[in-house]
Amino acid sequence: MPNSLLWAVDIFGRVYTLATAGQYWELCKDAHLEFKRVSAVKQCCWGIACDNQVYVYVCSSDVPIRHREETYENQRWNPVGGFCEKLMPSDRWQWSDVSGLKHQQLDSLVLPSPHWEWESDWYVDENFGGEPTEKGGWTYAMDFPATYTRDKKWNSCVRRRKWIRYRRYKSRDTWAKIPSHDDPKQLPDPFNDLSIGGWEITDEPVGRLSVWAVSLQGKIWYREDVCHPNPEGSSWSLIETPGEVVQISCGPYDLLWATLWEGQAMVREGIDRNNPKGSSWSIVEPPVPENGIMHVSVGVNVVWAVTKDRKVWFRRGVNSHNPCGTSWIEMVGEMMMVNVGLNDQVWGIGCDDRTVYFRQGVTPSELSGKTWKAIIANRENDRSHTGSSSSLLSAGCFFGDEVRGSGDSLAPSDTETSSETERPGLVSEYEISLGNSRPRPESSREEEVALAGDGVGQAQGFAPAPRPDSAPAELPWTNIDLKETQKTSSPSAACYAETTSLSSLGLFPVGLEEGYGADDHPLWAWVSGGGCTVDTHTVLKWFTVQSGLSTSMQTLSLSITPAQTAAWRKQIFQQLTERTKRELENFRHYEQAVEQSVWVKTGTLQWWADWKPHKWIDVRVALEQFTGNDGTRDSILFIYYMFHEEKKYIHIFLNEVTVLVPVLNEAKHSFALYTPEKTKQRWPIRLAAATEQEMYDWLALLSTSCSESRRIQGRPSPQAIWSVTCKGDIFVSEPSVDLEAPMHPMPCDQMFWRQIGGHLRVVECNSHGVVWGIGYDHTAWVYTGGYGGGFFQGLASSTSNIYMQSDVKCVYIYENQRWNPVTGYTSRGLPTDRYMWSDVTGLQECTKANTKPPSLHWTWVSDWYIDFNISGGTDREGWQYASDFPSSYHGYKTMKDFVRRRRWARKCKLVTSGPWLEVAPISLWDVSIIPGCEEGSKDSIALWAISDKGDVLCRLGVSELNPAGSSWLHVGTDQPFISVSVGAFYQVWAVARDGSAFYRGSVSPKQPAGDCWYHIPSPPKQKLKQVSVGQTSVYALDENGNLWFRQGITPSYPQGSSWDHVSNNVRKVSVGPLDQVWVIANKVQGSHSLSCGTVCHRTGVQPREPKGQGWDYGIGGGWDHLSVRANTTKAPKSVPQEPEEDNFSRTTDLEEGDGGGESNFFNKTMLVMNAVPEVNGSAVTC
Repeated sequence: MPNSLLWAVDIFGRVYTLATAGQYWELCKDAHLEFKRVSAVKQCCWGIACDNQVYVYVCSSDVPIRHREETYENQRWNPVGGFCEKLMPSDRWQWSDVSGLKHQQLDSLVLPSPHWEWESDWYVDENFGGEPTEKGGWTYAMDFPATYTRDKKWNSCVRRRKWIRYRRYKSRDTWAKIPSHDDPKQLPDPFNDLSIGGWEITDEPVGRLSVWAVSLQGKIWYREDVCHPNPEGSSWSLIETPGEVVQISCGPYDLLWATLWEGQAMVREGIDRNNPKGSSWSIVEPPVPENGIMHVSVGVNVVWAVTKDRKVWFRRGVNSHNPCGTSWIEMVGEMMMVNVGLNDQVWGIGCDDRTVYFRQGVTPSELSGKTWKAIIANRENDRSHTGSSSSLLSAGCFFGDEVRGSGDSLAPSDTETSSETERPGLVSEYEISLGNSRPRPESSREEEVALAGDGVGQAQGFAPAPRPDSAPAELPWTNIDLKETQKTSSPSAACYAETTSLSSLGLFPVGLEEGYGADDHPLWAWVSGGGCTVDTHTVLKWFTVQSGLSTSMQTLSLSITPAQTAAWRKQIFQQLTERTKRELENFRHYEQAVEQSVWVKTGTLQWWADWKPHKWIDVRVALEQFTGNDGTRDSILFIYYMFHEEKKYIHIFLNEVTVLVPVLNEAKHSFALYTPEKTKQRWPIRLAAATEQEMYDWLALLSTSCSESRRIQGRPSPQAIWSVTCKGDIFVSEPSVDLEAPMHPMPCDQMFWRQIGGHLRVVECNSHGVVWGIGYDHTAWVYTGGYGGGFFQGLASSTSNIYMQSDVKCVYIYENQRWNPVTGYTSRGLPTDRYMWSDVTGLQECTKANTKPPSLHWTWVSDWYIDFNISGGTDREGWQYASDFPSSYHGYKTMKDFVRRRRWARKCKLVTSGPWLEVAPISLWDVSIIPGCEEGSKDSIALWAISDKGDVLCRLGVSELNPAGSSWLHVGTDQPFISVSVGAFYQVWAVARDGSAFYRGSVSPKQPAGDCWYHIPSPPKQKLKQVSVGQTSVYALDENGNLWFRQGITPSYPQGSSWDHVSNNVRKVSVGPLDQVWVIANKVQGSHSLSCGTVCHRTGVQPREPKGQGWDYGIGGGWDHLSVRANTTKAPKSVPQEPEEDNFSRTTDLEEGDGGGESNFFNKTMLVMNAVPEVNGSAVTC
C-alpha cells in the first residue's frame, strides 16, 4: 500500500498531514500561512488562506516538473544569398509556432510566474522523427506548409528548425500563491471554498485536474489548464449558476455537486473528457425541507451531505449515468463537515468535540460503511509529552461501544463559553454564512453540558443525549447505522443554533491563538482525504496509542530490529541442530529400523485428455512420496483414467518435472505440469480441481515435492534466472554450470522453474541478489529475500519477509461497427465480419456483460469506460477508423473508411502476498540493474529506471544491504523514454518513445547520472522498443519483433557503428553479464502444438562470435518477461570433443520442426513459424 496523506486544518488555521503508515499529525513545512479550507489529491493540495487567496502546495518528488517551450525559425531560399531570414509577404513569421500562424520570438516566451525557473538557454533540436539531422537541425520542404525532410533536395525552397528550452517548477513543499493574469476588471472575487478532482475523467498521462472554486458572492469559477506539467493552471473561467452557491465538491470522475444558500444542492451534468466544465445544472432537494443542505462531498459513486441541523445524510443511487441519485438516507451522528476521499472512503469532523472521524466498513458493495471511528493520533511535536496518552484515550475509539463519564467530556467549560460570548469577533465566518450569528444563551450551554455529562446510554459523548420529548433513542452504532428519511419534521436550524457553541464551525480569529497543552486534544476545522488511499487491506495506526508501558520499555521494544530477530532465530536453530546431532551420536551403531518411508496422498481431479476430441475427464490421482536411507525424498504422481472402459494410468517422476504453472481462468481451477518431453511437444499435462483451494493445495504440495526431489529449498541464489508469465506469476530457476558451456550446453528445456509468491509485469535482477519488479499498475517492488507467499503456506514459505501485495490491470474489449449507406455506422455487420463486441483479434465475442476478470482472484474496481490512450489515436468519442476488418486504424474519418472500432477498459484488482516491498512514490515503466560489480566494491549498485511518464531516473544508495536504495536522481531528456539498460562498466543505453536509441556518456560511480546523451540512429525503417546491455554486447528489439545486434562497440567508441539483424519473432530480450542472450519468442512450434511466449537461449555465443549460432528453446506457453542478468555462473573449461548429433542440431542450423518431437528446431538465425498443426489448448497462453 502506498504511503498517502490525509490533510486537515485546525481551528488556528494550521495545516497538518497524517500518513497512512504514521501515527502523528505532522505540521506542514510551510507554516507561516493560516488557512480556512484545503482540498488535496495525491500530488498536490490546494487551499484558501485567511486572506481569501488561493495557494497550491505541490509535494516534493525526485522527478521534477518540467515544461518544454518551443519555437520555430523559418527561412526561405534566395537565388542571391541562399537561405536567409527574408521571407515573402505571404509567408509565415520568421519566428513562429509549429503552425506558423502565431508570431513567437525567443524573447517573447517568459516564465509564467515566479515559481518557475529556466533549466538552460535556448538550443536547437537536432532530432527529427527518431533520426539525427545535419548540423544545425534544419529540415527542408518545397514550401510553407508542407512535409519536411531532414535531407536537402534540389526543390527545397524553405527550411525550418526547432528551438527548445525547458523550464522547471521550483516551488515544491511550500505554499505557492496562484498568479492571476486576467483582466483586472474581470478578476474573480475573493474565494470562500474550492475543490479539486477530475483526474480520472481522461486516460491521458498528463495528469489533468479540475479545480473549482466558490467566491464570496456565490459565483463558481473553474481553473483552466491545470495538469501535471502546469500545476498552477492558466486562468479562471466563470461558470453560470441558477443561484448563489455556498460550497462545492468535485469527485475524481465526472461527479460535481454544489450547495445553494437556500439549502438545495446543484449537480453538474455533461462533464466528460472533451468538456470538463460540463454543460448544465440540475437541482436536488434537501432531505428535510426545514433544514437545508449545508455541506456536501462527492466521490466516485457516493454523495454525503450535512444539513443545517448537523445531521449526516447519504445519497442513494449515485453513478455516472445518474449523478443526481434517487433518495436520501440518514446516518447516525452529527458532523460539522464530511469529506469523501479515494475509494469512496469518508472522513468527518465531529460537531461537538472537533475530532476527525473515519468511516469504517466502506467497501464497493457497501458504500455507506458501518460505523464512525475517531482518529486519536497526536501531533508530531507532542511525541515527548508523556501525558498525551490519557488525553488521547479520552477521545475514544468507537461510537457506542464505550461509556464515558462527565469528566471525559471534551466540551469547553462554562468559563470558556462565557468569555467567548463576550467577544463579538468569535463568531466564525462559516456560521455567519449559515445565518447563525446570535450569541448563545448561557442556560442552553449549561443544559448541554449537563446532558453531555450523563454518559449512560450515550454514544461516547459524540451526540447529545435525547431530551424526554424527543424521538426514541437511536440504535447502537456497532451495526450499520442507516436511517431512512423520516417524514416528521425535525427541529429547525434556528432553534438548533441556540444550542450550539459559537465556535463550533470555522476558525478562531487571528490574535486569539493559544497553543495546545501537553494533554490537549487537537481541534479541527477542515479535513480532506482526496489524496489518501485506504482500502480493505490497509492497516492503519490512527486509532491506537501505546500506553501502559514505561518509556524505557517502549524504547527497548522499538530498538529490536527485524535483523536482530532473524539473527536470534538463526542462532536458536543452530543450537537445536547441534544438540540433535549430539543426542543421535550415541545411537549411530544401531541398525536402521525402517529403511524408507512411503507417504501417499490421493484425490479426484480432472485431466485434459491427450486424444481427440480433447475434453476434461474425471481421474484419480495419487502422489507417492518415499524417503531413502540418506534422507533424500522422491515422488511419483499417478493418474488413473478410463479409456474404452479399460482402466489405465500414466505416471510422472517429479524429479523430471520442470515447472508447475497455475492456469487461471473463469471456467476451471487448473494447473499445467511440464516435463522435458512435454515441453518439446508443447503439450503439458493439465489437471483441474473442483475448488480453488483444492487446486492450490495440490499445486503447493507438488511444487514442494519437486523442489525436495531436486534438493532446492529456501530463497533463490543471487545467480538465479527470474521470469514472469503473462498472468503475472513469478518463477525462478537455478542455473547449472553447464547452461552456458561452449561445447555441450545443458538444454534449457531441462531447467527447473519454481514459483515465488507475488504478482509482477517486469522483473530485473543482478548477481548481488538485488531484484526489482514492476506491477501492471506501474508500482515498483523490491525483493526482500524471502520465498513463498501467495498459496505457499507453512514450510513451503519463509516465516519473515512476506508482505501483502496488490496489483491493478485493465481488461479491454472492442466495440466494432460498420458503415451503412442508410443509417451510417451501425452495430449490424456483414456475415463475415467480426463480432460487434469482441477482443482485439475479433475472433472471440466479448461483451460488457459476459466479460469477467482474468481469474477469480481479481475483482472489478471500476466500471467500463472508453479508453482514449490507444495506438493510432482516436476521435472525440474514442473511435478508430479503417477501410475494413482487420486493418490499420487511425483516429480520423476518411471517405474510404467503412468500419470503425473503439476500446473499452475496466480496471480489476488483485491482492496477494509475497517477498516484495513497495518502493514509493514514483510509478515506473522499466527498470535495469547493472549485472555485477567487483567483489568487495563499496560503490553503490547502479540502477536506472523509466517512469510511467517517460522520465529517466537513476537510483542512489542501492546495495546488498539496502536493495531499495535511498532516493531518485532525475536525468534530463528532450523527449519521453520507454526502455533503459545498464550494462557492465556502467554502459547505459536507452530507447526513446519515437523509437530512437541513446547512449549516456561518462557514467561512473562518482558521476552516477553521466553528463550527456548521444543519439544513436535506429535500424532502417524500424522503431526500437527495448534495449539490453551485457558485458560487451548490446541487443535491441524493434516494434516488429526483430532482434538487432550493435556492431563495432569498443572501449574507445562505446556507441558502436551499425545494427546487425539477428532474428525475428522475438518479444523480449535479456543479455547477461557473460554476454549470454535469452529471449521470449512469440510463437514456437512443437510436435503436438504451438505455444506463445517461449523461453529461448542463444547458443554458440563466444567472444569471436558475439551474435551466436542458433537457438535452443525451453519452457513455453505464456511466458512474458525474462531476466538472466544475475547469472554469472561460468562453465568449467573442458577439452573440446566431437558434439553428439542431437546437441549439434540445437547449436547449428536450427530448422523448423516437422512434428517428430525431437527435431522441432528453428532456423539458424530466425524464429519464424509457418504452418502449425494445432494451437495448444493446454499451454498457459497469453
